[in-house]
Amino acid sequence: MFADYAKIIIRSGKGGDGHVSFRREKYVPDGGPDGGDGGNGGDVIAVVDKGMNTLADYRHKRKFSAQDGEEGKKRRCHGADGEDLILKVPNGTLFRDAASGKVIADLSGNSARCVILTGGRGGKGNQHYATPTMQAPRYAQPGQPAKELEVVLELKLIADVGLVGFPNAGKSTFLSMVTNAKPKIANYPFTTLSPNLGVVDPDGASGFVIADIPGLIEGASEGAGLGHQFLRHIERNRVFIHIVDAAGTEGRDPAEDIELINAELAKYDPALLEKPQVIAANKIDLLSEEDRQEMIGKLKDRFENEQTKVYPISAATGEGIRQLLYHVSVLLDSLPKETIIFDQEYDPDTELITENLPYTVSYDHKQKAYIVEGPKIEKMLGYTNLESEKGFAFFQKFIKESGVADDLEAAGIQDGDTVNIYGWSFEYLKE
Repeated sequence: MFADYAKIIIRSGKGGDGHVSFRREKYVPDGGPDGGDGGNGGDVIAVVDKGMNTLADYRHKRKFSAQDGEEGKKRRCHGADGEDLILKVPNGTLFRDAASGKVIADLSGNSARCVILTGGRGGKGNQHYATPTMQAPRYAQPGQPAKELEVVLELKLIADVGLVGFPNAGKSTFLSMVTNAKPKIANYPFTTLSPNLGVVDPDGASGFVIADIPGLIEGASEGAGLGHQFLRHIERNRVFIHIVDAAGTEGRDPAEDIELINAELAKYDPALLEKPQVIAANKIDLLSEEDRQEMIGKLKDRFENEQTKVYPISAATGEGIRQLLYHVSVLLDSLPKETIIFDQEYDPDTELITENLPYTVSYDHKQKAYIVEGPKIEKMLGYTNLESEKGFAFFQKFIKESGVADDLEAAGIQDGDTVNIYGWSFEYLKE
């Protein structure tokens, strides 16, 4: 079974705890603290493996974990970093947060490697906490906790052209005729169950990759049959070849079939109908010359425009296929060649660190400042370098999206008022 979907739980490594120890040597009576730092936890990293073409490796195992960082040691020895977890996936794999459905990473095009979850930072040993007034600190920093997340992996085939149409319209026969792909071909009552990829290399024109998207049915956009599993593969296609049974061998109206399939595409994503489409009126070898002319004329009158062209073909005999492929090749050359990449919508490293933690907003009359504090804020600051441009930008986004800004507004804050957050002071400015 072609595996193009998987739901798994991933966990980064916990940071190793800092160590508490003191230097004890015969001729060094006051050696002081020498506890080493803990090692960093391993990251969870997704990497494209060009030898893979399905997500079968993730169908029978549910949880994947990176290694924890090692605890620090005495004599200032640093704990070993945890080993990273490498998730090998096919090109075109999308990672989503399972709870929200938001995109975490798209392993496509030039994006062949992505850190999905970073490991916890190792804690500092007690050597870092010695001061003139406390020369024997018995405290070391604990390592940062691991992050755990349920993610969905979706494989969206990367092909220039997608074949769409009802079951038994002749897509598999067409693909076997024009490429080296070997799909199973028969008069199935429903549809091919697996997408098939093939490379087309027409004479005198540029080659391209074509995908046979399993036959759609009415209601596919709502998940009828295996609709959602099939429709995910068409989002990266730049051109559609819409294959229709022009002979109506199963008693269907070819024009109505085209309308129904286009309606399903529009329900799934209206942008799909903005892509160029070539209608391949298939099985014309089963029509008389008179019926053929009547049917092709009807389809051209109803559908042909600048975005859509109609070509009569026979996938069984090869008639008309060369002209269709040449048109598709020229059409692709006129379109942008970059792979469609889905933008990141969810960053686990920033979303997970403060999830479900409380905070408070209050006004201190002595300091004449608004005070924001609590575990949610303290944990966020532990992960954020406010002295860096990127860190401060994240801080501003966090204040806005976590509701802190709304709570400050509700408390009556005005432009120019001071906000104190764990030793940091800011001047508040409304947007």
